[in-house]
Amino acid sequence: MHPPAQVRSRLYDSAELEAALQVMASQAGALLQPLQPLAIIGILRRGAPLAQRLADLLVQRHGIAPPLRLDLAVKRYADDLTLLHPETRLDEPASHADLDLRGHQLLVVDDVLYHGHSLLRVLQYLALKQPEQIRVAVLVDRCVVRLPVHADVVGARLQMAPGSIIDCHVPPYESDFQIELVHPERAP
Repeated sequence: MHPPAQVRSRLYDSAELEAALQVMASQAGALLQPLQPLAIIGILRRGAPLAQRLADLLVQRHGIAPPLRLDLAVKRYADDLTLLHPETRLDEPASHADLDLRGHQLLVVDDVLYHGHSLLRVLQYLALKQPEQIRVAVLVDRCVVRLPVHADVVGARLQMAPGSIIDCHVPPYESDFQIELVHPERAP
């Protein structure tokens, strides 16, 4: 049996996403306290390089001191939104076991905010580290969150039909920085 055919449409190209990241950095910079230590946490996979890009912009263009950079591996869905783990998995790196984030402001970065399961799991984990505040930045908010979480910094809000997939291409995982809409091809 062959997988169903898909139709892809590019929603954002590299130049448009670079501009969106500039806006996101400005939004984040306005929320952050300049004298408080900052940690930027990327949600693996694509949230990690986005977190690094935001960190670089915050340092270069907004005068923020170089932040602590961390990444967390969280998994619930495959890229095609197939459920992999009914309970969202967060694998704590051994190096994070004794991590002290008291007094820090945290900026959690991910590519897509969908139902909110992964983000909620990350926020629960980070809250145990007793930071001063936690903010969330996402490249795309699909506007269908089912849990009590939200993004403070958003690159694009995209309300798409159920069954459609927002596919973020983020280097180094893909060659081009872009966002595509993927939806099954309709039967004739």
